Amino acid sequence: MSFERSDLTFAPVFSPRRIAALLLRHLYLLRSSWPRLVEMAYWPTVQLFLWGFMTKYLASHSGFFVQTFGMLLSAVMLWDVLFRGQLGVAISFLEEMWSRNLGHLFVSPLRPAELIATLLTMSVIRTLLGALPVSVLAIWFFDYSIYGLGLPLVGFFCNLLIMGWATGLAVSGLVLRHGQGAESLAWVSIFAISPITGIWYPIAVLPDWLQPVAWALPSAHVFEGMRAIMIHGAYRADLMLSASLINLIYIAVGAAIFLNYFRLARRDGQLLQMGE
Repeated sequence: MSFERSDLTFAPVFSPRRIAALLLRHLYLLRSSWPRLVEMAYWPTVQLFLWGFMTKYLASHSGFFVQTFGMLLSAVMLWDVLFRGQLGVAISFLEEMWSRNLGHLFVSPLRPAELIATLLTMSVIRTLLGALPVSVLAIWFFDYSIYGLGLPLVGFFCNLLIMGWATGLAVSGLVLRHGQGAESLAWVSIFAISPITGIWYPIAVLPDWLQPVAWALPSAHVFEGMRAIMIHGAYRADLMLSASLINLIYIAVGAAIFLNYFRLARRDGQLLQMGE
């Protein structure tokens, strides 16, 4: 008796069509839910107006704040790229978990690497949907354009986004391993590092023992690079290179954590048990 090999045997290891199919599911989900679309722009807009009006008031009473007005607005918008990049990965993954869809996805030919590619793509889309309207509102309301940072803005954006990806993948892996009790990490993980990442002030103001911890974060190099451009008019290529190299480590560790916990969850049959 002879057996024919299944067509699945010849399925490509990494398929753009499978990624596009899963991506289409998330895009349909966004299109059919206006609250999800509004939420992506809501918080960045609130932060912009909160910090924008506050710094505008301070600028009218202090020459120092006149110089730092644009710097604070830039910090707000760049910080949101990091936050939205991380949340875009974690929320897209949690959507699959809440709908009890993980088990269904992985009885298909979908590979874990293809799920990661989809999550990262959705993160880019979610981040842009939040960041682009806010950058336009900053021009309209405060006569300030973050695009004045020039070409380095692309590097800042990419480095913050990649750091967000790494954190989001690690958080998603922890949720796979520890269940819904770890969901809160999707919101608190990035905020936990905000005091030491140099968003509003230089790393030099931190205690000496804490500064090496801060410099281990790619975001610290990004925000220091932003201040170098805005205060001194100098582009710091060394800071951009450091952020990029550290990010290579971060994204590799984040993906390894996710893939390892995914393997354990599939081995223990947890994929079919997760959901609301």
